[in-house]
Amino acid sequence: MTSHRLVLLRHAKAEPAGSLPDHERPLALPGRRQASAAGAALAAADLVPSRVLCSSALRTRQTWELARTALAAAGAPDPVLTVTDALYDATTGDLAELVRAVPEDDGTVLVVGHEPTMSHAAVTLAGPGSDEQVLARVRTGVPTSSWSVLELDGPWDATAPGALRLVRLGLPD
Repeated sequence: MTSHRLVLLRHAKAEPAGSLPDHERPLALPGRRQASAAGAALAAADLVPSRVLCSSALRTRQTWELARTALAAAGAPDPVLTVTDALYDATTGDLAELVRAVPEDDGTVLVVGHEPTMSHAAVTLAGPGSDEQVLARVRTGVPTSSWSVLELDGPWDATAPGALRLVRLGLPD
């Protein structure tokens, strides 16, 4: 029996780097559509988070807000939201540390972050029982607004390299 699900969502398509600092780059119009579609896809896949850990960057916060709106339209309750600078330049270890601190009663946790952290974390945390095709695809990196699903049989504080199963990759339309 799976006791926990970790969903790693890469932010949607952002405006190109330019005059704004990277942290303040907003979503591009296609990214706004991607983020809404990601929320609807998560709802359709019954991957409604009870807790969201979101990078403090503008594009990740906007991705979450649009995904949240789509989840809410599907009847999902609002999750507990933590926006943190720790996910902006996070390593896989940083991400795992944040997940290990999640309360046990949170069954599904959504992390909204950046590449290459989202794909590296999925590959590093994936262990026995992972879907080999999904693992091979995630190893090459993931596109904007894609989401990886990992399952953990045990407490959140058991989140460690090789301890979860990578079971699904959701790609934007």
